Amino acid sequence: METRSYNPFEVAQAQFDKVAALLDLDEGVRELLRQPLREYHFTIPVRMDDGKVKVFKGFRVQHNDARGPAKGGIRFHPMETIDTVRALSMWMTWKCSVVDIPLGGGKGGVICDPHHLSLREQELICRGWVRQIARNVGPVSDVPAPDVMTNGQHMLWILDEFEAIHGGRYPGFITGKPVGMGGSLGRTEATGYGVVYVLREALKILGLKPAATTASVQGFGNVAQYAIRLYTQLGGKVIAISCWDQADKTSYTFRKKGGVNVDELQGITDKFGGIDKDRARDLGYERLPGEAWLEQDVSILIPAALENQINRGNVKKIAGGVKVIAEGANGPTTPEADEVIKERGIFVLPDFLTNAGGVTCSYFEQVQCNTNYFWDKKEVLDKLDSKMTSAFAAVHELAARRKLYMRDAAYVIAVSRVAEAVRQRGWA
Repeated sequence: METRSYNPFEVAQAQFDKVAALLDLDEGVRELLRQPLREYHFTIPVRMDDGKVKVFKGFRVQHNDARGPAKGGIRFHPMETIDTVRALSMWMTWKCSVVDIPLGGGKGGVICDPHHLSLREQELICRGWVRQIARNVGPVSDVPAPDVMTNGQHMLWILDEFEAIHGGRYPGFITGKPVGMGGSLGRTEATGYGVVYVLREALKILGLKPAATTASVQGFGNVAQYAIRLYTQLGGKVIAISCWDQADKTSYTFRKKGGVNVDELQGITDKFGGIDKDRARDLGYERLPGEAWLEQDVSILIPAALENQINRGNVKKIAGGVKVIAEGANGPTTPEADEVIKERGIFVLPDFLTNAGGVTCSYFEQVQCNTNYFWDKKEVLDKLDSKMTSAFAAVHELAARRKLYMRDAAYVIAVSRVAEAVRQRGWA
């Protein structure tokens, strides 16, 4: 993986600057939208299980809320940086806009590694995070959600602390909660299913039947697992999966000639998406280097892990038969790699469109919590399918009409909507 001089916020700004020029945005709007409206940095002191106090660094960035309350996850990651959070908050603004839900973009994080923290220590970090930011977030201002290495339990601890501080019940403050505690049915599947809803529509445009395609996937967390499951149900075959090995501090690609079996792999996967390499070998999986997922002779690549995974250092390793890249992760492709992919004519489904199923279902969860009326799973997934399909159709129509790269078309739609909201509010 290329890491030299990579700055995700600079990438996000470069992507925005390109589209701002296409749209001929005036200088005031450009300056407002290329940086966050607000950001918060704070420390979280926690008394660890050994009795010592350890101080963790926390963040919350609100990029833009012209179209509605800021929305975005909270990451726990040992390599978290403020520039990563800034970039993700900006991408969340475009993500909410491109699927046309009334929310803005935000993101949060804590520099920590849950692999090495007890549940008690994780709970104290969650409660400490919201204590530091409780005056600046809420159901009508900024609504957090789970992200990398956080889950529904973390969200419930955060909600509980927020409600204790404010003395009431505010189930719409946070999404990704457990079902039965204000969570929505279908939320677990939403991001991965959304990836495949968009992929399905792209395959129709390309005249390809899912059963005639194969895929290679990076990541085996929640997004990847459900994307693989639905893609397989449509008739496609995943032949390789890459994931991080915590014990070895490296990644591996697991390949199986007849196609991977998501159920058997889930049975040997830890809660962070790491596959047990020895048990995988016993099940007939070949173990390859981590980047080998990119080199497989498949029709579809699905990066569903972290940012900066397809870059100038490895983009030329993509096999000649690849026709579609469906970005399940945030920011997996760098601008330099984009140029190579564009030249090759690979159909790219950009991240902030393709993985918007999660935030769309989070919006559905907000709506259900605020009305205190919950839908059945079929209704949630039908609404999600409709939203994702409509968003893809709008982006593809613009790309075809103006002969734009799909990423540029998605940006044009998203940025135009936010810029118009900014103008109408009189901010610029």
